[in-house]
Amino acid sequence: MSDVRFPEMSATPGATGVVVTWFVDSGDEVTPTTLIAEVAMDKVDAEVYPETSGTISMMIEEGTVVAQGTVIAQVT
Repeated sequence: MSDVRFPEMSATPGATGVVVTWFVDSGDEVTPTTLIAEVAMDKVDAEVYPETSGTISMMIEEGTVVAQGTVIAQVT
């Protein structure tokens, strides 16, 4: 199992951001080249890719505000 975390996009401890869009659904097969989500923090947006291949399970809904480093999905 591999955790997908909200990227570290700010040097500010405890900074938060939001999962803007999921491009996959729980149960989908993903690879490290699969764009799975877009996240935003202040004026910075980022694309999120899994580190491993497998079946994805999303842990956070679109629009949810989370601290950077939070697990937003898992790949098994």
